Amino acid sequence: MSDLRDLYQEVILDHTKKPRNFHKMEAATNSAKGHNPLCGDRLTVYVKLENDIVQDISFEGSGCAISTASASMMTESLKGKTRSDVEATFHRFHELVAGKSESTQDASELGKLAVFSGVREFPVRVKCATLCWHTLRAALESQESAVSTE
Repeated sequence: MSDLRDLYQEVILDHTKKPRNFHKMEAATNSAKGHNPLCGDRLTVYVKLENDIVQDISFEGSGCAISTASASMMTESLKGKTRSDVEATFHRFHELVAGKSESTQDASELGKLAVFSGVREFPVRVKCATLCWHTLRAALESQESAVSTE
């Protein structure tokens, strides 16, 4: 268990210090804003969607380490995925971090995102980890109002 916690911390820190796909996407077809009032996280998710496939995805904003790392890893994992793949990944991720799924199959299907399983030990941080995912869903649904975790 200690090894998993060490890996969790290492991955979170790496993606916090060097977030991937952290920029405003000028060619985005969809975007949405998200806010976590409890932690102060604010972000915008940008998606370039063609034929229901995520061609490109990025984000910008500011947030805690978990929020930033989650957004960074989300953008890495969803490029080239279909809308239905994105939705399925959202549900697996949410169940994992919220502690609703103990399945190792669910975790293995998430690949590197499985390191967020440690978030379930800190319930107040679940909203930090899932903010970008809810914001992405809002972007894909062309929702105009900002997403809030409250």
